Amino acid sequence: MLFLQSKVFSRCLIRPTSSLQSKFPFSSSINSMKDTLIPKKLTKPIKKSTQKTTTATSIIKRKFKTIAKVNPRANPSSTIPESDFRDDDDDNDLNPSSSLSTFFEKWPILSPDFYQIDALDLAPLLLGKYLRRDDVVLQITEVEAYRPNDSACHGRFGMTARTAPVFGPGGHAYVYLCYGLHTMLNIVADREGAGAAVLIRSCAPISGLKTIQQRRGIVTEKPVLLTGPGKVGQALGISTDWSNHSLYTPGGLELLDGPRPEHVLVGPRVGIDYALPEHVNALWRFAIAGTPWISAPKITLRPR
Repeated sequence: MLFLQSKVFSRCLIRPTSSLQSKFPFSSSINSMKDTLIPKKLTKPIKKSTQKTTTATSIIKRKFKTIAKVNPRANPSSTIPESDFRDDDDDNDLNPSSSLSTFFEKWPILSPDFYQIDALDLAPLLLGKYLRRDDVVLQITEVEAYRPNDSACHGRFGMTARTAPVFGPGGHAYVYLCYGLHTMLNIVADREGAGAAVLIRSCAPISGLKTIQQRRGIVTEKPVLLTGPGKVGQALGISTDWSNHSLYTPGGLELLDGPRPEHVLVGPRVGIDYALPEHVNALWRFAIAGTPWISAPKITLRPR
């Protein structure tokens, strides 16, 4: 009797056949009900790692990626253009020397004619251009114009042994010490004898980061590395001996062409309280909009 009961019970557990399903339509949903009521064993899916392996090639490529990071809240169209060293294809080998060669072919040294204009016109044109010395390449992000008859210009006292380069032909360097400590790089503008120049206030590092950090005595990739005229001079490793150096002659310190920024900020110059009010308030300071590589104070800058 017990054997018959177990046999009958086991038959009751048999899955309905197609003939039974036609008579009992509800039986077709048994499997789906079982899947719903009987929980399956929970397992965490194995995520495929998307992290790239660090190789010598990838390290070399990162060296030539611009570290002039922009404010993520800024308008992308107004940011500083990406470096031409960048290569997004990490699967291909990159020869640093060939990348540099391509870069310098695209952005050649500027000719002397480029500088033969008013300092106020030259200043915004310098934004985005590249300064090169040895393995260091910097992109100019902030400048100030100093014109003839400007009460804030060094040429206001006339030609002296110190200020003689300011009265030289455009396209030469004028380097002086501020407070006897900071080396300030200026680019002479206009015709010979005019007495005008453009101060390089800030830059973004493009190449030679380790050399820049060693010269600056600080290991960082943040804007504090190059936001300030004294920091730029220190990063380039120049002294007052570079004053009157030609920037359009290959070798030494060179000024290369570069992309023009889409948006520019303007504001009054910094640290010239000794000048006449009209020169103190003149909007002769220029900076690339959307980049953090700008010196203080930033609050005085506004769209051009």
